[in-house]
Amino acid sequence: MNKNLKVVLVGLPGSGKSTFGRQLAQELGFPFLDLDQQIEEKYVRKIPEIFSIYGEGKFREWETETLSDLLDRDTSFILASGGGAPCFNDNMDLINSKSVSVYLDVPLESISQRLQASKVQNRPMFQGLDQGEIILKLKSLLVSREYFYNQAKIKLSGEDFSAELLMHELINLLRS
Repeated sequence: MNKNLKVVLVGLPGSGKSTFGRQLAQELGFPFLDLDQQIEEKYVRKIPEIFSIYGEGKFREWETETLSDLLDRDTSFILASGGGAPCFNDNMDLINSKSVSVYLDVPLESISQRLQASKVQNRPMFQGLDQGEIILKLKSLLVSREYFYNQAKIKLSGEDFSAELLMHELINLLRS
């Protein structure tokens, strides 16, 4: 496989980018990176704090800057992007030009159940919402973001995809 293979996972919040990304990274022997975590480390503030103090505009600027810096590294890695990252500042074009993008297309009902079961306090956009409201919010996000997600080089659909399946897709993509 390519010695500097960068794989960027895109998809809605709760689609499994971090969970699947860690599994894939372990399988490939690559480092796993989380874009939001990288931003928090670089700017020494939690994402909700950045939004609160500086606003979404500044967050998106820092997100693009951090993404660009990561993609310029001369090393292989698996990166879980934030759910909105591909949708701003031509980030999807940047991702596609410097990495293999993978869209994790998971049914909204599955994502909703994951979000309800997870620590929602880490996801301010879903705090205080019941399952029906979470699904409505996810539908709204999907409508505004799917155009960008669908530009990914590989699309994995369903609830259960494996690292093996993605590696097979990666190998096919790299051969072509």
